[in-house]
Amino acid sequence: MKRRQFLQTGLFTSLTTAAAMQFYAKEESNSVNLPTTLREEAREISIGGYYDVIICGGGPAGVSAALAAARQGAKTLLLESNGCLGGIWTAGILPWIINHGQPGIMAELKTKLKEMDAVCPIPAPSFAFDPEKLKLLLENLCDEASVDFLLHTKIVATVKLSNRMISHVVTESKSGRQAWGGTVIVDCTGDGDVAAQSGCGFDVGNEEGQMQPGSLLDLIDGIKFEELKEFIRSNQDKKSASKGHLLKLIRSLGIEPTYKSPAIYPIREDLFWVMMHHAYQVRFDDARSITRHTVEGRKELHRIINTLRASGGVWKNIHLIGTAEQMGIREARRIHGLYKVTVDDILKGIKHEDAVCRVHAGFDVHQLDTVTNHGGTSRPEGKSMPYDIPSRALIAKDIDNLLMAGRCISGDFLAHSSYRVTGPATVLGEAAGKIAAEAVAKQIQPKEVKLSSKLSNS
Repeated sequence: MKRRQFLQTGLFTSLTTAAAMQFYAKEESNSVNLPTTLREEAREISIGGYYDVIICGGGPAGVSAALAAARQGAKTLLLESNGCLGGIWTAGILPWIINHGQPGIMAELKTKLKEMDAVCPIPAPSFAFDPEKLKLLLENLCDEASVDFLLHTKIVATVKLSNRMISHVVTESKSGRQAWGGTVIVDCTGDGDVAAQSGCGFDVGNEEGQMQPGSLLDLIDGIKFEELKEFIRSNQDKKSASKGHLLKLIRSLGIEPTYKSPAIYPIREDLFWVMMHHAYQVRFDDARSITRHTVEGRKELHRIINTLRASGGVWKNIHLIGTAEQMGIREARRIHGLYKVTVDDILKGIKHEDAVCRVHAGFDVHQLDTVTNHGGTSRPEGKSMPYDIPSRALIAKDIDNLLMAGRCISGDFLAHSSYRVTGPATVLGEAAGKIAAEAVAKQIQPKEVKLSSKLSNS
């Protein structure tokens, strides 16, 4: 084909495509005979590498899983969609660890954060820290353990050797579409994305399909702890009275916050993180839903902080200095495992021979809609007891070489409201990483790994 013909043909094709797109745009409102799907051409994609263990998600569970696997000698890849490790701790601005009195990597992180002068100097009911310094610490620990980790890398699919074995994880990033071969895969995405992409069964929400709300968190400065003690969470805050004081103040300024227990949490004497937002009915698996609720949440947070500043006095210099990169999602998929943690486990304080974590957190069901009070009617009757999570709850029922760690492990709605917090998530991740490495070393399936004292953190 001559050059002129080629250019004419290319131009014609471009014009034809443009005309078609204009037609589609014009006719979209009618939705008459418009295609709702398209088929991509088959293509070959590059394989980025082969690993013993692939950890999907670099949050509290994922980083712990990667460190544990690599430290046991497994060639480990950690894949994270955000621009930093730490997940909800860092990208989500939740530097507040509930049920933090855990052994292993959790204790190690606390010690190292103290050495970095990154721990909140104000005594608080949970472990508070500087999220920016944690980013650096996690990266350094992964480098030291020879964890190969990639940021800005989203997992979009899996490839299976059979109905029960994953051979590759597929990602999209600035490097394009790539596949990564792994012997054992660990889903630490929080939402259970990898398990769902692989065909695993799962549950979402309560029996009526209701889910806990999400929250967009933020950082503020320009205020002093000593001047605003009555509004700030600390050990001086008896029965969380600060939340009631803050709610009353915000309402007096003409704003009804979506979260009925708004709270300010200290990081330093002059730096705080804030939870004042609830995103009801946000869908963890719907980009439009997450986008809309994120935008609405950001507007609400700015409106509240600006109104507080306009009220003057001790609030005159308050500023919102950053909203989270990711919304905090409380409710997503709970992947079916070899064991299901239930509300009865917590009420009975059940113990297991294959325990990998002992949880001391109680039920924490955030209001399910704008009418229900905090916790609503979902809290069970009876007192929660410390309970065990067994390794079987971390092993997928439907895929033989897949583990889960963090809030997507196997459990029911009410049990999930307890174990979803980041203290247990860290321990569950460490256990999953150790089980994965052990399975690779012995060339057995994760369910065949026999726990020893070095694997159990209970």
